[in-house]
Amino acid sequence: MADTVFSKILRGEIPAQRVYEDAHVFAFLDIAPLSEGHILVIPKEVAATMDALSDESAAAIGRVLPRLCRAVRSATGCQDYNILQNNGAAAHQAVMHVHFHIIPKTGPDDGLGVGWPTRPLDPARGAELVRRMSEALAAERSE
Repeated sequence: MADTVFSKILRGEIPAQRVYEDAHVFAFLDIAPLSEGHILVIPKEVAATMDALSDESAAAIGRVLPRLCRAVRSATGCQDYNILQNNGAAAHQAVMHVHFHIIPKTGPDDGLGVGWPTRPLDPARGAELVRRMSEALAAERSE
């Protein structure tokens, strides 16, 4: 896996304004925020995408995300916020190390703007997708 800016931050080679740290998770202010209080939450485990992350690291992030959201709300006074997590270049991931953005939204032009071009789901295609995902989950349980 490529050495990333986040790996360098974790090793202390690049400074970061630390918000939170434990044995598995590191959270810090984004240096190019979409809004004031925008933070990044990363696992200390090196993994490019969520599917490559261990259950232990994923659980550690899941435990701390609500606390970090409350801290962002308290510090910024925002009521609304986005949690964003991208996987792969086509999904707009710029740093190939799992990371979550917590982005305060204080007004219509502040924070993250999201387009959501929906399309209808064909019921037969939906049933096929559910079958294939269920098989993948069953295979993972048996490993």
